[in-house]
Amino acid sequence: MLDIAFARSALPKSGALVLLIAEGDAPSGLWQQADEATGGAIARALEAAEFKGGKGKTCLILAPGAGLTKVLAVGLGKAADLSDIILENAGGAITATFGKEKSASVAGTLDPAQTARVAMGAVLKSYRFDRYRTKEKPEDKPKLEKLSFLTADAAKAKTAWEPLSAIANGVFLTRDLVSEPPNVLHPAEMAERCKTLTELGVKVEVLGPKEMGKLGFGALLGVAQGSVNEPRMVVMHWKGAGRGSKEKPVVFVGKGVTFDTGGISIKPAGGMEDMKWDMAGAGTVIGLMAALAGRKAKVDAIGLVGLVENMPSGTAQRPGDVVKSYSGQTIEVINTDAEGRLVLADVLWFAQEKFDPKFMVDLATLTGAMIIALGHEYGGMFSNNDELAERLVAAGTATGEKLWRLPLHDDYDKQINSPIADMKNVGGRPGGSITAAQFIKRFVNDKPWAHLDIAGMAWSSKDSPTIPKGATAYGVRMLDRLVAALLGRTLAAGQRALVLCPDSETVKAVDKALWEADWLPHGMAADGDADLQPVWIASEDSAPNGARFLFLVHGAGSGRLEAFERVFDLFDGNDEGAVVAARERWKVAKDSGFELAYWQQGVRGWERAG
Repeated sequence: MLDIAFARSALPKSGALVLLIAEGDAPSGLWQQADEATGGAIARALEAAEFKGGKGKTCLILAPGAGLTKVLAVGLGKAADLSDIILENAGGAITATFGKEKSASVAGTLDPAQTARVAMGAVLKSYRFDRYRTKEKPEDKPKLEKLSFLTADAAKAKTAWEPLSAIANGVFLTRDLVSEPPNVLHPAEMAERCKTLTELGVKVEVLGPKEMGKLGFGALLGVAQGSVNEPRMVVMHWKGAGRGSKEKPVVFVGKGVTFDTGGISIKPAGGMEDMKWDMAGAGTVIGLMAALAGRKAKVDAIGLVGLVENMPSGTAQRPGDVVKSYSGQTIEVINTDAEGRLVLADVLWFAQEKFDPKFMVDLATLTGAMIIALGHEYGGMFSNNDELAERLVAAGTATGEKLWRLPLHDDYDKQINSPIADMKNVGGRPGGSITAAQFIKRFVNDKPWAHLDIAGMAWSSKDSPTIPKGATAYGVRMLDRLVAALLGRTLAAGQRALVLCPDSETVKAVDKALWEADWLPHGMAADGDADLQPVWIASEDSAPNGARFLFLVHGAGSGRLEAFERVFDLFDGNDEGAVVAARERWKVAKDSGFELAYWQQGVRGWERAG
């Protein structure tokens, strides 16, 4: 992986320099120093190129002087519109431009978190799968080894970078797995690679065909029976919520068909080599678990992957066979090339029965119909839970891994009814992605669930700003963001919250409310391990978890407002007495130097009112 360093802001005496410039910025800091040192060469070049800092614009200046070999100006667009995606794309532009440089320094006026995001984009773009290239000329290989980010607060930038580095490692792991040839990455080998996650603290359990046979995994084993490469199911458990946590785990399930010929319903020869990445859903789950464990996410997360190879042979499953799934439901196999849903059926039922999850998300390169519907711009999503679906869409938008929700309906479900079994595995060509999702829905038992059909997103035939051509690792960053929702950013920056209540009864009520909400791990005195708790609920005015945010509930007061970065005073705006008391607390806060902002809950959520 590209080496990332953070150092004090000082003009380098030699080498390549990157200037991150927002639209409308005037020369200052290292930009101004570099221009003065080069006798105005940078300013003249930018003017000649009509470079004004526009989003996605770059200007490369060769040998401007002062020992600098190259200066690259990267436009960020309007400062007010900066987002993680814009910053990461800027980082990707650095890597793409300076691939032949051994190192470069990067300067700008960004804050530490924004600087880390640029580093993230640079690292993501630097990925290369070249382990099987033996005759590539040295001059054709990328040489960039290190980027040094020059910033006013290198320590904070490094802190912000650490969890992003773990996520990048997860992305690279997924890209490696999806890129491997199928003669190397068969089910047993993929299971072995899962075991490397134990180094990060993940508990890994591998089930072979005998164990799955005893459990009754008839659907999964039916897919695998035509191959000499035996199937595996891997269960990966990251326990990050801390001892005594009452939080139910979140579960992610991946389809892992390490090569898919279609079986007896064999695919056409043209393009069949692409079916090595029919295990991309499983690859994403494995990379996600590495990311969560690597950044020490405060969550209990379980990843399960069903690993099989779908081959034609004398022992292969036939069209017309009927198999009994782990759930006890029977399936008439109409098309052996609709195998991924059979794998997911057994693994999803096992997941909910064994772990009673808060929610489940499955990922699969499931249907070609999804590529016809959405192309290569959006992954398809189906869900039985509106809140989970909305959170997934938000996480996808924030990370650039976009999702589009499609319908589920009983009218589609009827298409998979079978005359001789409980269901059949295909429902015909019309609405093929939808009937596939309806099939999977029959194995989720009304648990909050989402199915992501990533057939069009797992592999890219062209470069994008942070993704080289090839395996994309689509879903790793989106699902990491999903897990990190609500409190993720403050936790990643080492920040925590204290919820201060007026009495013990309110503490109990808040505790119950937060366990019924999604993605809010927390603790109180009865749980202990305060140092592990991102949210601490108490009636005593102390923050044993090192909280930097304070939430005052129902009139609770604190004599230590200055100890917190932000204070949120929550009260019933329809209660006149509560409003009067709140105004008294605001006066104290204002006298302590806090700036005040008033919000109220409207039909569209929280809205700023003053």
